[in-house]
Amino acid sequence: MAQHRTTSLRSRLRYRFDNLVAGGTAGLVGWLALGCLAVVVPASAVLVWSGRTPPTTLAGRLTAVWVSVGQTLKIGGAVGSPLHVLASVTLALVALLFVSTLVSLITTGIDQRLMSLRRGHSTVLEAGHTVVLGWSDQVFPVVGELVAANANRRRAAVAVLAPKDKVEMEDEISARLADSGTTRIICRNGSTTDPAELCRVSPRTAKAVLVLPPVGDGGDTHVVKTLLALDAAVPGDGGPVVVAAVRETRNRVTAGLAAGRGGHVLCVDDIVARLLVQTARQPGLSLVYQELLDFEGDEFYTTPAGTLAGRTFGEALLSFATSSVVGLLHPDGRVALNPDPDTPIGAADSVLVVSEDDDTAVPSDVASWVDEEAIVAPLPRPALPERLLLLGWNRRAPIVVDQLDQYVAPGSTLDVVALDAAGSAAPRERLEVAFHRGDTTDPLALAKLDVPSYDGVIVLGEETGTATATATASGTGSGTGTEWVTAPGAESRTDDRTLVTLLHLRAIGEAAHRRLTLTTEMSDDGNRLLAPAREGADFIVSGRLISLLMTQISEGPHLAQVFAELFRAEGNELYLKPAADYVRTGSEVSFATVVEAARRRRECAVGYRLRAQAATGPGFGVRINPDKRQRVRFAEGDWLIVLAEE
Repeated sequence: MAQHRTTSLRSRLRYRFDNLVAGGTAGLVGWLALGCLAVVVPASAVLVWSGRTPPTTLAGRLTAVWVSVGQTLKIGGAVGSPLHVLASVTLALVALLFVSTLVSLITTGIDQRLMSLRRGHSTVLEAGHTVVLGWSDQVFPVVGELVAANANRRRAAVAVLAPKDKVEMEDEISARLADSGTTRIICRNGSTTDPAELCRVSPRTAKAVLVLPPVGDGGDTHVVKTLLALDAAVPGDGGPVVVAAVRETRNRVTAGLAAGRGGHVLCVDDIVARLLVQTARQPGLSLVYQELLDFEGDEFYTTPAGTLAGRTFGEALLSFATSSVVGLLHPDGRVALNPDPDTPIGAADSVLVVSEDDDTAVPSDVASWVDEEAIVAPLPRPALPERLLLLGWNRRAPIVVDQLDQYVAPGSTLDVVALDAAGSAAPRERLEVAFHRGDTTDPLALAKLDVPSYDGVIVLGEETGTATATATASGTGSGTGTEWVTAPGAESRTDDRTLVTLLHLRAIGEAAHRRLTLTTEMSDDGNRLLAPAREGADFIVSGRLISLLMTQISEGPHLAQVFAELFRAEGNELYLKPAADYVRTGSEVSFATVVEAARRRRECAVGYRLRAQAATGPGFGVRINPDKRQRVRFAEGDWLIVLAEE
């Protein structure tokens, strides 16, 4: 049986009104006119009839009503002959139409301009600013470091261009960045691969342009297209410093060609893998790089040779009290890290130092602070084979294995445990590799490994994607034939698995009453704060690491050569070496004495790490660039941080 529903009067009226509005402009204007007359005419009649001195005749009263209606509706209300009234009403209607149209046009224009500004389509008129192209989690550390770098500049600007709503970008940056200091952060909406839209952030007048890799598959291709668009928007030489990052090794050459001769392209996989290897063999090295890469503490700067011209590099090591000399920048742009102490310094050379700021590198001779009696002869320390454990496997893992083979002593072993270790146990020069299938998040699988017996443990973020082909390690450091297909959100799930693995490793270490030597790779710096690991543990956060590197190079292009040498097996690198091999322990010595002891071994001392403070934040025992007149008491187990070639 059908049920009859009673529709309320309000619903029926609303429905009729909706139909009226949908009927078009003509019908809407007609009904609006009738509605106005239905209100204005009776109200005018009431005003006339209820007035203090109403007209005595009906004709007079009707005339008064007409005048009131005309004045209310702005159509004149003139009286006289019919032709005069008609002409008056026509002019009033024309004037009303003209004014309404003019107001509408002005309002529409203002609305469109405001909407354009809100969407970020206007052009940035800045010079000497820094441009950031693209949007990902890396934008927050990049902008934060640029703000810190510009702290001593009165007017600085950072322009961000991305295919994202301008207001949303500004809100997200404000939420993540508490104080922008003297730096203005300008956001613009647009495609980074369109040369016309790139011009919205004025890359031609910028000091530097940073191209961030977007998240997900095809990110490297997007970076290459952005670099090509940038070349089209800023043709010719003499443009801004261009710094870009790609994720996979195979795409670095292509991106380098797109960036041009003046561009600097960083490869995330190469840098992360190499730093993982260096840190796994030298616990605490990640803390050293963190201190050198951010702008809050001490970092790399250059200062003119000045009075050091004609002297040797070895003499320059003790010519700065509050800066640590590490190399020379030649006029042709070449950087020489830790050159021979007898190398003469040219008048046009610049001295590369680790200092608190670019204006704190002030020459001051501290040679008199050297205590010859505190310097000890080096002890022979033969390289011993190592036993290492690699938990997890991803596209960077083959690079990690190849890099380990270049660092370790002959006879060293590496056990790889992963769900899908896409490699083979091909013979290598120094390292013997064994692959084992296992789930690194399974406590039973980890318990069978006897983790405390290993000299070092590397935990890689195991990707949730799948490999399309079985790979064999080539030993070239360029990866394998495996192509990893990463699903959306895979990086977050990768960190989730890493956190679970670390939780089980902590339990294993506590049960064995040992502090495991762990080096962990993560994608998100926020997840690092959740990591169940001891204070001061080594974490390589890929996103933050690359962001810091890009920012440093954008502020000093010559630093691209510095970091390229530091992150490869050949050339000079940073090492943590026993302090007892350099100076006498148990008594106070000046840091100038440490610098002199390192100089005699063709090394540059830049700091130290105290074992007693290794678990105490925020420095965890690391001290970079101490005053050379400062005295410190070293104990057995303390380390010196030196730049050396081995």
